[in-house]
Amino acid sequence: MEKIISWVEIPAIDMKRAVNFYNAVLRLDLKVSDYGVEKMACFPGGEGAISFAPGFKPSKDGVLVSLNTEEDLNGTIGRIEKYGGSIVQYKTKIEAEGLGYFALFIDSEGNRVGLYGNS
Repeated sequence: MEKIISWVEIPAIDMKRAVNFYNAVLRLDLKVSDYGVEKMACFPGGEGAISFAPGFKPSKDGVLVSLNTEEDLNGTIGRIEKYGGSIVQYKTKIEAEGLGYFALFIDSEGNRVGLYGNS
């Protein structure tokens, strides 16, 4: 098995605001697909999306999704507050040797999200 996580959806209340936030913070170019009552902006690697759908509710207390920033963890953290998010935990070294660093933030919709980076 190459990867255990196949799909992640980050709930949004205001799809435009959420997509603008993730595009700016992660330097992406997500596009919204409209499926009537549901909307999605899929991540470039096909592993998930920002989603608006009945019953989807952002939460800072639910499942924690961590997004890979590779070598740009510091830059990504630096953009979060500028675009309407807030930092919960700044860059922290993962105690297990060679596993890199993580940070936690609240996105523009109120979701608690993690970041992972190599440096």
